[in-house]
Amino acid sequence: MDNDIQIRLIQEDNRVFLDMPDTPDNPCFSCGACCQHFRVSFYCGEIAGGSGGFVPAELVSMINPLMACMKGTETGGARCIALQGTIGQPGIACGIYANRPTPCREFPTWLDDGSPNPDCLRLRASIGLAPLQPVAPSPPHTSEPVQLSDPLATLSECLSTSPAQADTDCCKPLLEGEPAPPYAVIHELNRHQP
Repeated sequence: MDNDIQIRLIQEDNRVFLDMPDTPDNPCFSCGACCQHFRVSFYCGEIAGGSGGFVPAELVSMINPLMACMKGTETGGARCIALQGTIGQPGIACGIYANRPTPCREFPTWLDDGSPNPDCLRLRASIGLAPLQPVAPSPPHTSEPVQLSDPLATLSECLSTSPAQADTDCCKPLLEGEPAPPYAVIHELNRHQP
């Protein structure tokens, strides 16, 4: 099978975002298991509002001053509020697909070599779905990168409103001039989350 389903979009900072087109051969439209299994946590700058984010604020729970997650996924093992339809049945889909947070954009159904993601296979099996078949690897597509807010600017803003957090925050070195791409800030913040 050719890999014309999963579209790889290389971002300016070399992260890979993935899009799954609205086509009948999209296996996600009859699954949804990942959306009820993982905690979907992300940098608060992705929340719609003053920071220039795009994830609808009413669908988000704050974890701490810097991190948020999709409602329903706070502890993992529960359904994301944005998921519409019945798990494992045709027609299941994300209600905010165009505005989904970074973890959802980065989760691959297939790995770079065309093999199915082992997490995807495990979750599909847990709801009784057949395993995905390998696909031919596809080259990355170039497109306009998704505009995410500047994590360091928002981190600085968050910490300036909460000085006590600035003294204890694991990311303080990033604010003191050490350059880091946005994903490094998010990774550092996620490292210290439950």
